[in-house]
Amino acid sequence: MGSPPSADPRVEAILRRGVAEIVVEAEFRKLLASGRPLRLKMGFDPSRPDIHLGHVVGLRKLRQLQDLGHQVVLIVGDWTARIGDPSGQSVTRPMLTEEEVRANAETYMKQFFKVVDREKTEVAWQSQWFNAFTLADVIRLASRFTVAQFLAREDFRKRYETGQPLGVHELLYPLLQAYDSIAVKADVEFGGTDQKFNLLVGRELQAMMGHTPQQCFLVPILVGTDGVQKMSKSLGNYIAIEDPPHEMFGKVMSIPDSLIMLYFELVTDVSDKGLAEFRSQLEERSVNPMVLKQRLAHEIVEQFYGHEAAKGAEEHFNKTFRQKEVPISSVRSFKVEVASYLSGQPPVKAATQFIDLTKVMVAAQLVGSRGEARRLMAQRAVELDGEIVENPLVDEKRMLDGSILKVGKLRFVKLIRDDVGKK
Repeated sequence: MGSPPSADPRVEAILRRGVAEIVVEAEFRKLLASGRPLRLKMGFDPSRPDIHLGHVVGLRKLRQLQDLGHQVVLIVGDWTARIGDPSGQSVTRPMLTEEEVRANAETYMKQFFKVVDREKTEVAWQSQWFNAFTLADVIRLASRFTVAQFLAREDFRKRYETGQPLGVHELLYPLLQAYDSIAVKADVEFGGTDQKFNLLVGRELQAMMGHTPQQCFLVPILVGTDGVQKMSKSLGNYIAIEDPPHEMFGKVMSIPDSLIMLYFELVTDVSDKGLAEFRSQLEERSVNPMVLKQRLAHEIVEQFYGHEAAKGAEEHFNKTFRQKEVPISSVRSFKVEVASYLSGQPPVKAATQFIDLTKVMVAAQLVGSRGEARRLMAQRAVELDGEIVENPLVDEKRMLDGSILKVGKLRFVKLIRDDVGKK
């Protein structure tokens, strides 16, 4: 069944491309046709400091509707972040401190507005209403739902049935997120498909409290660079929107060919006609996927850094990886105070000391954690001066002044030795 002849083509494009489900679409269309600016809610828990392309899928929808005159309301989940969204988690997540949440939120705020229009956005912190909550308020809120209703949620049910820990505080997460919709008078809430339960709880709570139920706009989950799991910083398969241009370009180039069209559809402005042409070319094998991937990488980098940066990133990639050259002059340097990175373990020989390379990788910001460093070593993705490193403990004599440490295909650093304090 086609769209009404009078339908705004911009609206139709927004509702057709990059949409998983709208609850309820007919009601949402009526709201859009009313001419009233809608309050579009999207919440972010600053449990980690970086926004990646997976978040951008929903943010782009907000920006598109914002450009039509609707009001975006960004919720900074400074309370729910302390719980940690249990969606899709098989274990209880550690609770963050208020200081950790605030620090992450400051970084988030700088990144939100790389996609949405700052001047047309209302920012609300949960603490504006939850700081005034009493225990009685929490009990009244919790009384509106049953444990059975929450155990209907797949991840909760699986953990309960398998005897895995399920904290009472985790059951509060959907309730608090739902109350946000009451506090900001949301007409529509946006989120990934993994957020469907939470968004529906908000819709139900609004109806219980005499408000007009919000519409739920669900966007697809962006698969990460590994081509298997959803994009996630904890999995290391993410592309952060603050990655340097050349690193962002290279990460896009590393995605499997099977994801090319998904990324084009969800995180670029290439026209539907252009997408159809690309899809046809891939199906007919009339184009090398590498060519389209470079176009994709250019589009994404340009979106965040502009044309010149995207052009430079492409040239850097071609020189570095396609021509098998490492541009030493452009690799950043990192000073290694050798004494600070010695393993502290008994040496194999009296004259031998070992540097823990995982510590160096974290300090040089090549990885997010020592665990990630060890995983990459196990995958043979770490090189020191062109030689694969699989053991975190490296003979300190092997690390020369000016050695190149390479992590994956995209991250390089020149190591500058500082032997002060070394015995």
